[in-house]
Amino acid sequence: MQLPVQSLSTLYAEPWEADAGPGDLVEIARVADRTGFAYLACCDHVAVPRRLADAMGTTWYDPVATLAFLAGVTERVRLLSHVAVVGLRHPLLTAKQYATLDRLSGGRLILGVGAGHVREEFEALGVDFARRGAVLDECVDALRAALGPQEFPEHHGKRYDFEGLGQRPRPVQDRIPLWVGGSSPAAVRRAALRGDGWLPQGDPRERLPARIAELRRLRDEGGVEGPFTVGALTEPLYVGTPAWDVGRRTLTGSAEALAESLRAYRAMGVHQIQVRFRSRDRAELTDQMAAFGAGIAPHL
Repeated sequence: MQLPVQSLSTLYAEPWEADAGPGDLVEIARVADRTGFAYLACCDHVAVPRRLADAMGTTWYDPVATLAFLAGVTERVRLLSHVAVVGLRHPLLTAKQYATLDRLSGGRLILGVGAGHVREEFEALGVDFARRGAVLDECVDALRAALGPQEFPEHHGKRYDFEGLGQRPRPVQDRIPLWVGGSSPAAVRRAALRGDGWLPQGDPRERLPARIAELRRLRDEGGVEGPFTVGALTEPLYVGTPAWDVGRRTLTGSAEALAESLRAYRAMGVHQIQVRFRSRDRAELTDQMAAFGAGIAPHL
């Protein structure tokens, strides 16, 4: 699941999150750790322009700092950047931050990356917005080298060139899982040819089979082999019968009924689902998480 509180976009944030803080994040992370969730995710924006502030909000916790903070209060749940806009930073800087996170967490990092969409953010940081796709492609290649097992990684590209520069600590994992976010044709192609997994961006379930078929075709044509994790974002969930208006898109009902609905994702070829629960406060959210972990997850 994506963590609440750490980003307050009007697209998904619940009203109670505006007054929540670090203590709430800690409790939610501990519940996720106890109840069997696979990962917690945190997203990434450096700065939001005024023209987008009403919709996006300006609260966006830094993913490295947030995930490292929560690594210290959890034991097993993995830590995902969903997604890091890695083109905004030099790959060696990104590698230093995320290698340290992997080391501090005992090897629990999943690095999710994306191209970004806020022009002013790129311009303020001196990065070419129009070329962000090409920048991301090279960043992925450079990060593969910089997060690999070698103390002195090497990369020679159009934008980034480094060798003979040592970085420690090294990650615990020999290969950091690198999942690519986005549902544009370019993002799907990038995920298929360069990633270890795909994080769609808001695709309804009826569109997923065609996307997954395209991923498989691209990987076959590109001769890309190895494990590949297909993800999906589910509809909002509420376990049980809500006593308040949770919205018409929210899936509600018994654990058995919700499990049956969610199993349709597996039938499409999805390997992991990211869930989001409707809630009126932190206690209702953690109750929903516990109900999901106990009653639904075992049937998936």
